[in-house]
Amino acid sequence: MTNRRNASVGKQLRRHRLNPSCSRRSWLRGAVGAAVVGVASSPFTTSSRSSLAQDPFSQTLYIPDEIDRAVQKAIEFLVQTQRPDGAIADKSHEIAMTALAVMAMASVGVTPTPTTSQGNAMIKALNFVLQHNHQDIKGYFGDRDGSRMYGHGIITLMLTEMLGMGATPQQNQLIHEGLTNAIKLILAAQNVSKPEKLQGGWRYTPSSRDADLSVSVWQVMALRSAKNDGLDVPGEAIDAAVEYLKYSYTSPIGHDGVPRDKVSGFSYTPGSHHPTFTMTAAGLLAMQVCGNYDSPMVEGAAEWLMEHPPKVNERFFHYGIYYYAQGMHQVGGKYAKEADNIVPSTLLAAQRDNGSWQGRGGEEKNVGLVYATALSILSLSVRYHYLPIYQR
Repeated sequence: MTNRRNASVGKQLRRHRLNPSCSRRSWLRGAVGAAVVGVASSPFTTSSRSSLAQDPFSQTLYIPDEIDRAVQKAIEFLVQTQRPDGAIADKSHEIAMTALAVMAMASVGVTPTPTTSQGNAMIKALNFVLQHNHQDIKGYFGDRDGSRMYGHGIITLMLTEMLGMGATPQQNQLIHEGLTNAIKLILAAQNVSKPEKLQGGWRYTPSSRDADLSVSVWQVMALRSAKNDGLDVPGEAIDAAVEYLKYSYTSPIGHDGVPRDKVSGFSYTPGSHHPTFTMTAAGLLAMQVCGNYDSPMVEGAAEWLMEHPPKVNERFFHYGIYYYAQGMHQVGGKYAKEADNIVPSTLLAAQRDNGSWQGRGGEEKNVGLVYATALSILSLSVRYHYLPIYQR
């Protein structure tokens, strides 16, 4: 693409690694805070941003390209969809959808600040999620809006990524309180007695005695992000989750711990030998989030995805391409290059005139435009990499 920066601000921020003596949250707050005042701005932190800006790292002029413009339109759609009570939702699961929208906005550099319309929308959305009656006494977020453990994982992950980023000390305190109880619930749900190959995973409710990969990945990412925040997450919980991920890998594992099939993927539940696109992409990202970058399962899943690229008629397309974009980008090399070509070309062609995306299959179409739009933004956000959970 012409007139691109030598590297995006997000990628440059990744190179300026966090000093071990500082918390990652204070680093992120400083980096993104600088963006708000124009020191290192992303295209989305202010509605009045000039079409030309300087990258403080490369000192080259930057002109927003078609991906930047598509994401900006999508962010504006989310802002315009926001209800007076702060919810960003057009159909069901209003708390979970609002949390997903907040995470999507944060992924491209939007922060809760009263100085911009987008920042104000973030403040109101966070306040909506954090309403006292949206979390029960045990810390569960998934009951009030019917989103179950899916929603609980999404909301918890969002709060871990926004910890310390609230607009006021009071909002930060509410984020911390809600997050602490939400993490306790995830840990308690993981420890419910389950069959051996399902231990370490999660399913639809906190008391479920089985597990599936789709629900589990959100909890894994929430725990990993919380642990990175310095919250009380036992290492054993992450280890148990990784063991569950390994059971979900479709290739038989040899006595040496190496998969027998060099190229394979992940399935919805352990025991299946038929990987799917969505679950393979989800497992790929989850293994890396847990630090298993060099696992043969990561290489095998990435190769499987090279042979089975995303298709717009894929079941759960938006859900899958989100994991695919983030997971393949973390693998790097030819895998990142492949995804960085496929994801924008596929998504930009499907964006609607009002900036939204709509799910094509019955399941995703019924969830609403906010769902598909937020996941599409997160899929396109790999170039910015503001959210620590998606940084290798």
